[in-house]
Amino acid sequence: MSELLKINVNDHIEKKGNLSYLSWAWAWAEVLKIDPAARYTVHEYDGLPVIYLKDQTAMVKVSVEIKGDIKTCLLPVMDNRNRAIQNPDSFAVNTAIMRCLTKCIALHGLGLYIFSGEDLPEAEREELDAEIDAKLAVCTSIDALTILFKSLPESTRASYVDKFAARKKELA
Repeated sequence: MSELLKINVNDHIEKKGNLSYLSWAWAWAEVLKIDPAARYTVHEYDGLPVIYLKDQTAMVKVSVEIKGDIKTCLLPVMDNRNRAIQNPDSFAVNTAIMRCLTKCIALHGLGLYIFSGEDLPEAEREELDAEIDAKLAVCTSIDALTILFKSLPESTRASYVDKFAARKKELA
């Protein structure tokens, strides 16, 4: 498992509107702790760090190399509501590049669980899965099952609906 997958980023998530994101500077610092020789590349098109599309919107492309493994990510130049911007200015392009850098770092594992709608990194999720499985196994009534389900954080419940439904069926 990638060292970056194990890092809990929850204390570093920033919010802008209803979007969650990681600071590119914090994410890059975490990468450098694991691989001081890591590097990123902003791809250029005709000498520009952006490619303009026919509809006047634009895309940026970034590659990140960590320990010899290269991941590449494309991202539209967007506003803070994740909508593509027509005729973006240099500030919007720069913002998109840094967003793309952070997303590309996520492809290596750091904060990837945020993009998949999860609230915990993989190692912690596995521990929670094992803990919930053990608690489900000792539930002897539907009432106990209901209490256990309601004890889970609302953000976690959806991940376990199928397990709880299967156990409920066993108890019925």
